[in-house]
Amino acid sequence: MKVFIFSSLILFLAGCSQQQPAPATTPLPSAEVITISSAQATTGQDYTASLQGKADVEIRPQVDGFLENVLVDEGAHVTAGQPLFKINDQPYREQLNSASASLQAALAAITNAQLEIDKLTPLVQNKVVSDYQLKVADAAYKIAVANAAQAKANVASAKIKLGYTLITAPVSGYIGRLPKKRGSLVSPTAPEPLTEVSDVQQVYAYFSLGETDFIRFKSQYKGNTLNDKLKTLPAVSLVLADNSVYPSTGRIDMVDGQFDRNTGAITLRAIFPNAQGLLRSGNTGKVRLQQQHPDAILVPQAATIDVQDKIFVYTVGDSNRVVKQPISIAGKSGADYIVKDGVKPGDRIVSSGLDHLIEGTIIKPEPAKTAVAALPKQPSSK
Repeated sequence: MKVFIFSSLILFLAGCSQQQPAPATTPLPSAEVITISSAQATTGQDYTASLQGKADVEIRPQVDGFLENVLVDEGAHVTAGQPLFKINDQPYREQLNSASASLQAALAAITNAQLEIDKLTPLVQNKVVSDYQLKVADAAYKIAVANAAQAKANVASAKIKLGYTLITAPVSGYIGRLPKKRGSLVSPTAPEPLTEVSDVQQVYAYFSLGETDFIRFKSQYKGNTLNDKLKTLPAVSLVLADNSVYPSTGRIDMVDGQFDRNTGAITLRAIFPNAQGLLRSGNTGKVRLQQQHPDAILVPQAATIDVQDKIFVYTVGDSNRVVKQPISIAGKSGADYIVKDGVKPGDRIVSSGLDHLIEGTIIKPEPAKTAVAALPKQPSSK
């Protein structure tokens, strides 16, 4: 009887074990994967720049006097030779009249001295008078000629001073502030100019490179001399204060002759066309230098993750296991990072869903269907 019960229990347990279903297999998580490639890329480096017109000319009076008229307004565009200010010219006109009168007297003295010589010459020849008197007359004539030359110079000087009472624009450009108004007393020794005229048909952007950047700058371009390199430099861009890019490109046309001993930097100059007058002297901005990378390793920025100021990607191994891999960045080109170290062409990385991945997870790779979207920066973990 005991044997029967034991056999029945074994058969019952065996039947129960056969009816129990097998545990379900957990599906692998899928993730979009891209293959890293290399291609030509361009990066830009920005350098703070100050802008100046091609000619920024201070307008200063060259004679003393009262401003009789201010013939322009602030911000107006003027052409070279256009009258700007009129200084009261009456004192200088009288000086010219006085100098002219002195010149006439000097010319009359020459005539009088010549008459004296003409009178004495035959008398000396006939030995009526001594030649001493003729020599005195000749000396008087020479003095009269010298006085006339001096008087003529005084007339020319008076004309120049009279001409200085009308101040004209030395170059075409835009008028700056007008601190002096009509009736103000002006002087060449005044510390403040009457105004400034800026020729901004072309604008100079001055920026500086440190010694390391300058060495790198020189090594990037062909040419035996610096002048040769300047001829082969690519165009540069100007980033304005609102981070917009100025529509016209410029070119670097000057490198300073020496480094600044205080800052350890050297100044370069880029020139930009400004036919529409959008730029003015005193503007600030950034000169953007372009650098070509012929075989750059490109990784989409959205396929990376930032952790504690380091940048990582998730690489996919042969077994489809993901590994968190740090990468070193050499620069940015559009929406891509240019990678200096950490991955190589042909490596596979996860391109989406990085914030849900855990290192060591085995995934089911899928080709990327859409453009990689930007991911928010991950908070630093302690």
